[in-house]
Amino acid sequence: MSNRIPVALQMYTLRNETEKDFIGTLKKVADIGYEGVEFAGYGGLQASELKKVLDDLGLKAASSHVPLTALESELNSVIEYQHILGNKHIVCPYLPPERRTEQDYRQLVSILNAVGETCHKEGLAFAYHNHDFELQPMSDGRKPLELLLEETHPDWMKAEFDVYWLTKAGEDPVKWLEKYEGRTPLVHLKDMTANGEQFFAELGTGGVDLTPILNKGESSGVNWWIVEQDQSRRSPLESIEISFQYLNKNYITA
Repeated sequence: MSNRIPVALQMYTLRNETEKDFIGTLKKVADIGYEGVEFAGYGGLQASELKKVLDDLGLKAASSHVPLTALESELNSVIEYQHILGNKHIVCPYLPPERRTEQDYRQLVSILNAVGETCHKEGLAFAYHNHDFELQPMSDGRKPLELLLEETHPDWMKAEFDVYWLTKAGEDPVKWLEKYEGRTPLVHLKDMTANGEQFFAELGTGGVDLTPILNKGESSGVNWWIVEQDQSRRSPLESIEISFQYLNKNYITA
């Protein structure tokens, strides 16, 4: 399938493994069959060193999660690193608890717009990754995630929807993909246990209906599907292999 969207792994999933052996862990990801990786740190490597490692392993840099403080204070060096790495996507991954008031969200709009405009001028796409806290209605009835997307420039600020957190908040990921069609270059694929615990699950083992999400990829303009599992009850390497095998059977070779 020439138009199939490639599959990457968010390396935060393997944070304990990368602490011990960053390059060796990347090799294991490549060996499983993932085509790319989304970074959450670079193992202390210079961009040129990491680019060579990726090239040697046949991996692509799908995206980089960069903390908001770094986006605010060192954006030029962040962008320079991505250019060397060959990465086209930068993501704001998380809002610290002390920056989640309604006033914070309104101030964040201009911050994200400014970061996104700079990235856009540099040929990079900038996106915001959601959790469930951005889906609690504000005083005007809107959800913070809606505010952030509706009041930023659609060319400068994209979304990296996380299907686990959308589902956990009682939302339908497909409806969000439809509503913001063309603004979702990256999507986090995650599953959730079907019991009351709603714990993170390997793809295909939980209750999230992944098929209609995968079917929306092309019309939504998704560039990368990104597997992430925040926590795992088994070895994280085993978890990402189970998730990859699910995608291999139901999407990649289907």
